[in-house]
Amino acid sequence: MVDLKQRALGRFFEGGVAMLVAALLVLGLATAVSPEALAQGAQDSLREVAPESPTGGTVPGQSLGFNSDSEIWRAVREGAFGAVSGPNKASGNLIQSEGDNWRAIRNGPLLVYGGSLVLGFIGLTALFFLFRGRIRIDAGPSGRTMLRFNGIERFAHWMTAVSFIILALTGLNLLYGKEVLIPLLGKEAFATISGWGKIAHNYLAFPFMFGVVMMFVLWVAHNIPNRHDIKWLLIGGGLFVKNVHPPARKFNAGQKLIFWSVILGGLSLGLSGWALLFPFTTTFFADTFAVLNVFGLGLPTDLTLMHEMQLNQLWHGIVGFIMMGVIVGHIYIGTLGMEGAFAAVGSGHVDVNWAREHHSLWVEEHEDFMDPAPDAEGPGRAQPAE
Repeated sequence: MVDLKQRALGRFFEGGVAMLVAALLVLGLATAVSPEALAQGAQDSLREVAPESPTGGTVPGQSLGFNSDSEIWRAVREGAFGAVSGPNKASGNLIQSEGDNWRAIRNGPLLVYGGSLVLGFIGLTALFFLFRGRIRIDAGPSGRTMLRFNGIERFAHWMTAVSFIILALTGLNLLYGKEVLIPLLGKEAFATISGWGKIAHNYLAFPFMFGVVMMFVLWVAHNIPNRHDIKWLLIGGGLFVKNVHPPARKFNAGQKLIFWSVILGGLSLGLSGWALLFPFTTTFFADTFAVLNVFGLGLPTDLTLMHEMQLNQLWHGIVGFIMMGVIVGHIYIGTLGMEGAFAAVGSGHVDVNWAREHHSLWVEEHEDFMDPAPDAEGPGRAQPAE
């Protein structure tokens, strides 16, 4: 028994001595190596797991951990992309900074200047009517008519016109409805109007685009500029003075300006509207910028699909406002502003004297379009004064 106790005590002391020696060795190493060296060694070991990130992060995964780095937040604020494991790579964009620019323009200049443009056109039209009055047929109605637009032409005109008016009203509701209609009608009525308006806006876009194509095919040959247009423009088409009627064929210079505004504006509205109807499927702006860069403009072409959508929405609104302003003038001159003009798209037949004053060359070329002269007792025949 004594031998067993002595052996146990001996092993205990041997173990204690070994532990003491190990502790002294650790203490010696700790005093020989500086804390900075130990920290550097730890960082080197971490770099073996994950290389150092551009922003100075040394935590595995290139995260900054508890470190604060203004550079990385500046990059995030500017729209930098990070790596994501999901299929939607766009989710790696923590902050889409162009969204701030889109919102600032949409809620600022677009609403202010766009609305001012349309109201300005309405105001100028009202002033023109106040000082010029209705443009009358100087020679008076002849009582004889001639065909100006056939049924297909009138169908194309009215399909495009009606769909555009509804598109304009529903588009204005999207921009101004919350501020204008909710105080007048209440939230429930506004929600109902906006819901149906959205459906109308989406689906009536197609007859509008089809109408633009029809008008282009039907009338492009008559809207090529010619030398008579210069004279028409120089004297303002005779709109500002009486008894002045510059010669013109089927369409005068003013009507040609309307035509090309509708065709080019309608094409632009159609393309941007298509991009909005089918989001994230087009790169119209990047492709357009690439073409324009041939002229050395240096426009960006690496646009994200989200940025494309925002540019499409802004462009759609800008072109829409311009088109509304143009159409205000067109509606005025075709109805209240000029005697005999509405009949062209109403019945398709216009008074011969009206046609001679505004489209004299066309009348000379198409006298076969004249309707048979009415009987002496027929309607429209001028009656002698009693």
